[in-house]
Amino acid sequence: MSAPKPQRAVTEDVPDAPPQELLAEVRRLRRDLAHAQERIAELEARADVDPLLDVLNRRGFERELTRSLAYFERYGTRAGLIFIDLDGFKPINDIYGHTAGDALLKAVAATLVSRVRASDVVARLGGDEFCVLMWNADQNLVAAKALDLETIIAQARIEFSGANLSVGASAGGVALRAGITAAELIAEADRAMYARKKSKRA
Repeated sequence: MSAPKPQRAVTEDVPDAPPQELLAEVRRLRRDLAHAQERIAELEARADVDPLLDVLNRRGFERELTRSLAYFERYGTRAGLIFIDLDGFKPINDIYGHTAGDALLKAVAATLVSRVRASDVVARLGGDEFCVLMWNADQNLVAAKALDLETIIAQARIEFSGANLSVGASAGGVALRAGITAAELIAEADRAMYARKKSKRA
């Protein structure tokens, strides 16, 4: 009887290490992905910013106000909202054109940003309407600041085609409170602004 033949050891094929070209392609794809993610984040952030004035737009401001209301309800920090509507802005556009109107809006926005605290938030809701979110402020301070902003906006001026242009403003303020949405609070501040505008006409 012949001796059994020795069995060959079963071995698994071990894949070759990836070539350098493949590794380089993986690194390139990772860089492209990181760049794309950064760009997406940048575009998402810009979607909340007014492209002309470089302050929050309505979308961004409502998001910020929603977060602020949640913080307010949890910690009870005092805060207020000021709604501002420019007086006499439409004639500027009608007489001097939108270029002049845009320049005046930029001057107003820059004035607002420079005259509020770093913790406060300035936004353009659309057209010639602005909002300011004030922290560490009760109703009395919000009302006083609204009057102050009317004055400083009226002092903002631009030179355009030899003309010295300015606008007035009407501002109304309300304090943040629990159980209200961002949209409801903006609407409430809007009504306070119109009451102020009406009182100036009387």
